[in-house]
Amino acid sequence: MDFPLKIESLSTGYTSGGKAHPISNHISAHLPHASLTALVGVNGAGKSTLLRTLSGLQPALSGETFIEGKNLSDYSSQELAQTLSVVLTQRVEVEYLSAREVVEMGRMPYTSLTGRLSAEDKEKVESAMRLTNTLRFADKSVDQLSDGERGRVMIAKALAQDARIMLLDEPTAFLDFPSKVEMLRLLTTLAHERGLSILLSIHDLELALQFADQLWLMSEEGITQGTPQTLAQSGELSRHFSMPGLTLEPDMLRFSILP
Repeated sequence: MDFPLKIESLSTGYTSGGKAHPISNHISAHLPHASLTALVGVNGAGKSTLLRTLSGLQPALSGETFIEGKNLSDYSSQELAQTLSVVLTQRVEVEYLSAREVVEMGRMPYTSLTGRLSAEDKEKVESAMRLTNTLRFADKSVDQLSDGERGRVMIAKALAQDARIMLLDEPTAFLDFPSKVEMLRLLTTLAHERGLSILLSIHDLELALQFADQLWLMSEEGITQGTPQTLAQSGELSRHFSMPGLTLEPDMLRFSILP
């Protein structure tokens, strides 16, 4: 079975002075179709490095990444941008652009050398902004937006790319709790109703347990993958995060962490 994204014996890290400095070693996992997968782990586990490696922004030390059955190294930059969209933690310098202009940047993989948007491009932008509820401040400068609004604009930009796979690094990091929930509801909708395969790193484990279809538990041992229910029942969550009392509520959908 072909998965939207699959990694095999992947080692990530950086090279300095001709010497490799691994952060994670020989990890294997896959991203299911039309689902929200949360990448969780303790600080320093290498989540951001993994996402940068999967998106082609940082070379792997060893191993392979397959995007829709094709090796990542065989993609051209344009082909990859049409297949996979990325939203990273660091802010992109777009302060002088309007929200709409930022979202229009998502169409760059499809425009001609002039960068002029076609009628189809404009419809993709409009659709992405409608889905993310960003049309109401489309003409507002990005530097005037709240963190939550700005996050939605960056997701709209990724959505306008029309890529089937979306990678996000800590999209809820600077949001208050209601905005975190709103963001995860949006991503869940995009996965389940629009058929996107989404992988996001997140520090809020309880929210990950509430919303994610699958978890990638990242540690020095690699990645342990499964549904929140399966990983909780097997004791993997407790083992990875030293949780003395992780339990499932009767409906098997909501979680609580006991003191």
